[in-house]
Amino acid sequence: MCRHLAWLGAPVSLASLMLEPPSGLLVQSYAPRRQKHGLMNADGWGAGFFDGPQPRRWRSAAPLWGDASFASVAPALVSGCVVAAVRSASVGMPIEASASAPFTDGTWLLSHNGLVDRAVLPLSAKAESTNDSALLAALIFERGLDDLGDTIAGLSAADPNARLNILAANGSRLVATTCGDTLSVLRRPDGVVLASEPYDDDPSWQEIPDRHLVTVDVDDVGPKVELTPLKGP
Repeated sequence: MCRHLAWLGAPVSLASLMLEPPSGLLVQSYAPRRQKHGLMNADGWGAGFFDGPQPRRWRSAAPLWGDASFASVAPALVSGCVVAAVRSASVGMPIEASASAPFTDGTWLLSHNGLVDRAVLPLSAKAESTNDSALLAALIFERGLDDLGDTIAGLSAADPNARLNILAANGSRLVATTCGDTLSVLRRPDGVVLASEPYDDDPSWQEIPDRHLVTVDVDDVGPKVELTPLKGP
């Protein structure tokens, strides 16, 4: 399990998304408000952002609250597209920086909030770690983000106990799924936030129904959020 967040819009600092909100990822690492599985997220963290077309990452196996170096640099890291997460490792999964989201194929950044039986996932030499989330990310990258909804629906059928909430970004687009866990959206004047749980008490946060594909694209008017039900029961 984990808590994760994605941003698409005007350039903002990573600190403003992760560290400064009253219930942001920093607080969610030790006191999440809506997490159903696990009590805290102390098994690592990661932040990914786009510098032009290039995805950049900062990942760690340590708790976010103990990383003074990131806290000192985060106000200066500015991007219009961000994916970040704090991690609660499932039993038996490795605790290492490479097991922390976001994962990347060089074009997309991807985070998985949930759990899936590794028996339904193919082994991949491209997986960044041996944990379920890294194997899942490798599979999604191989099949393509355009087929994310079908991929998640198929895995959900293969493992009915799986929780498959995905957040992915390529610098100009966000793609997400709700499948077994929470996700909320905040439409701000300067962009859109997708998050496992709201990072503040703004009444504009809206919860996204379970078993949906979410896309956020930018047009001349601004970011546009679309929801599509996933296939299957």
